[in-house]
Amino acid sequence: MTTLNYGLIGCGMMGQEHLRNIALLPNARVAAIFEPDAGMRAIAAGMVPDAVMVNSIAEVLAVKDVNCLLIVSPNYMHLGQLEEIASIRPVPILCEKPLFTDPADAPRLAALRAAYPAPIWVAMEYRYMPPVARLAEEAEAATGGIRMLTIREHRFPFLEKVGDWNRFNRNTGGTLVEKCCHFFDLMRFILKSDPVRVMASGGQSVNHLDEVYDGQRSDIWDNAYVIVDFASGARAMLELCMFAEGARYQEEISAVGPKGKIEAHVPGPGRFWPDHLGEPPVPQVVVSPREPKGPRLVEIPVDPQLLAAGDHNGSTFYQHQRFQRAALGEQQVEVTLEDGWWAVAIGMAAQQSAATGEAVRFDQVAYGLKR
Repeated sequence: MTTLNYGLIGCGMMGQEHLRNIALLPNARVAAIFEPDAGMRAIAAGMVPDAVMVNSIAEVLAVKDVNCLLIVSPNYMHLGQLEEIASIRPVPILCEKPLFTDPADAPRLAALRAAYPAPIWVAMEYRYMPPVARLAEEAEAATGGIRMLTIREHRFPFLEKVGDWNRFNRNTGGTLVEKCCHFFDLMRFILKSDPVRVMASGGQSVNHLDEVYDGQRSDIWDNAYVIVDFASGARAMLELCMFAEGARYQEEISAVGPKGKIEAHVPGPGRFWPDHLGEPPVPQVVVSPREPKGPRLVEIPVDPQLLAAGDHNGSTFYQHQRFQRAALGEQQVEVTLEDGWWAVAIGMAAQQSAATGEAVRFDQVAYGLKR
């Protein structure tokens, strides 16, 4: 089997999670890393001492062994870096979300999609969390056809990032793009339909209110409700609260239809679970039929080695397994540029709705060309 020799662009906290998971893959290694921050660069070099540390994307691509790339840079850099790669040496890419942060840049993404000759996989790893994947697989049978889908994330505030870039809407696209594109992707993935209308309310209520950087106050939101109507007739809701880290489960997803209900309960990162509470909770899936009544709970344990490798319940590893096959031409890309576009577009519509107080219809606004 051909070895995947990754070039990494960005190696902060999430990049280091990718390093730990790539190390668990057979026939995969990190060949080159571009990380401009000295502290993060030193950590990455210690984790992968055989990787070449370079000073630009061009230098990553100049490393002969590199045959795929992983983009883990700040949000606002992703699109420009994809375009730079396309102009130098197109290779298979796993690109962290979101693909873009400014609605005006969406046509650039459409142009890239039309011209890029190699696979590009958008890192929507929440699809691959074992309890979420189980819910997605069983939802149709358990519900008889989903009519209502609810995703609740009650979690910790935004973590500190290099240069505090994630404290500002201009760098992230806004919380409903930066954080929540994962959940909007899950909505489309689970419902197998595209959205037609978005309504939202959100804001900055508790976190980062007194934080000032270079004379500018943080404006990143920390809570929201978002309702999305889908072409299939289903509706979905997101409830986000980023000052609720005391919750037992971080994500709770429920799908309901005429036959019954199915739920997934997903704990947050084990490293944040307090020692005095004992072992962290185990992910669960609960199926509750309408007839005969009686919930059925199944625990979905995750390999401890994968839990130790990152904060996303093993999903980063499972995502890399599939990307590896796609990069080698053994399967299709499962999370396409169009999927990435939709996830961002729903987030942008939600940001717009929350800011204006009006619903946003997708037949009335365009965040670039998806087709």
